[in-house]
Amino acid sequence: MKSLILVRHSKSSWDLPVLDIQRTLTEAGILNIQKVAEIAKEFLPNKYVIWSSNAVRASQTALLFCKQALLDANKIEFKDNLYTFDENQLEKEIKKCPNEVENLILFGHNEAITNFVNKFGDKYITNVPTAGFVYLQFEQNSWKDINKGKTIRTIFPKEID
Repeated sequence: MKSLILVRHSKSSWDLPVLDIQRTLTEAGILNIQKVAEIAKEFLPNKYVIWSSNAVRASQTALLFCKQALLDANKIEFKDNLYTFDENQLEKEIKKCPNEVENLILFGHNEAITNFVNKFGDKYITNVPTAGFVYLQFEQNSWKDINKGKTIRTIFPKEID
């Protein structure tokens, strides 16, 4: 069995004239990912691998999430190929995960995340919002073989008081 946790980067700023990959989080984005991580930490596996897009907003989201959820941020592997908005590219990267990894936590981008969870989960989600958390579980023992799984849990900032 494989578990995949997808977290969309938190709210990013459009205030500065920087490249898309260099955009940073807003104050609201920082607070939102901390709130999501605080709730998520009770659902997180004990053993895990963490991957993140190399985009600044995704990297910051991963670091803040790890700090709040008490995960080892030194385990984050930043991957250029996760800077994608295409679910087929995201699927391709996830299916490259080594089979000894049971639990993968991944920080990335939309539309890739929303389209991926709708293809592979059993619960339709109109849009995974910024700082959105989606936990999927698959019966397969090989990442390259994952197909329709179960949507175990979602946590979205607007649902948090």
